[in-house]
Amino acid sequence: MSALGLGCMGMSTAYGPADDKEAIATLHRALHLGCTFFDTAEVYGPFVNEELLGRELRSVRSSIVLSTKFGFKFEDGKRVGGERDSRPASIRRAVEGSLRRLQTDHIDLLFQHRVDKNVPIEDVAATVATLVQEGKVLHFGLCEASASTIRRAHSVFPVTALQSEYSLWERNIETEILPTLRELGIGLVPFSPLGRGFLTGAARRAEEYTEGDTRRGDPRYQGTNFEKNMAAAAGVRAMARALGISPSQLALSWVLSKGGDVVPIPGTKRVRYLEENMAALRVVLTPQQLNELDEALKPGTVTGERFGPAGLEMLDT
Repeated sequence: MSALGLGCMGMSTAYGPADDKEAIATLHRALHLGCTFFDTAEVYGPFVNEELLGRELRSVRSSIVLSTKFGFKFEDGKRVGGERDSRPASIRRAVEGSLRRLQTDHIDLLFQHRVDKNVPIEDVAATVATLVQEGKVLHFGLCEASASTIRRAHSVFPVTALQSEYSLWERNIETEILPTLRELGIGLVPFSPLGRGFLTGAARRAEEYTEGDTRRGDPRYQGTNFEKNMAAAAGVRAMARALGISPSQLALSWVLSKGGDVVPIPGTKRVRYLEENMAALRVVLTPQQLNELDEALKPGTVTGERFGPAGLEMLDT
């Protein structure tokens, strides 16, 4: 797959009103710039993001990598709060729906979106293994899973990749999870590699975002947390100016420096941001610059939880 992927969630949900025309332009521009890895999920919309990718990427299906996710509960086409459902029958139902919406006969990389505490991870892995044997799925992934869960799943069927939040801004996986991935030969797909906007320099206070925008409920955007976090990211902005690149490019270059087994998926629905992000592939940082960035935003620098209470409850700890 390409060294940099495209997170497609924001094209349909989470960050304000959808703009299909701009989203379609962004998808096609990504292809033109050499991006071949596109990440979606059944819950994005729900369902409409998969449909968008199915329509627009069908003609190039054989030359791209598609990842999608299962694991939330739905009734009458709507998500049921934060309830998860990774029962084997539900996984099969989700995969059939994703295949139909993506207009494909296989999913390249299938992630469990969040660990379901009511279903043993061994049962999840065994179910995906059967789907791989049937040719409906090529590879198995987990999202936001703990080291112990990763090991348990991997013992049943090989885990190809973990999708988790990772950036210069959020480094919680470095202590235990990243070493586990390296030990087992599992790749990392970091989402929010731009620190949910803080590393771009464009973040605004929570109340300045429209209703329905997830940043309104992000603790790091709220109250005094926002002021402290903008100050914490100042060093990144200063170094980017000195190098003549954007803060986003600097932040992505840092993540890309972590190795070829790390493929970030910065999300955007705008062509101009996509072009800026893809240009990060041409940025090469020196060891000294990388060390300076490590020190500028060392773990513990950022203020506030990375999710609200509902999001934290869904994490596998």
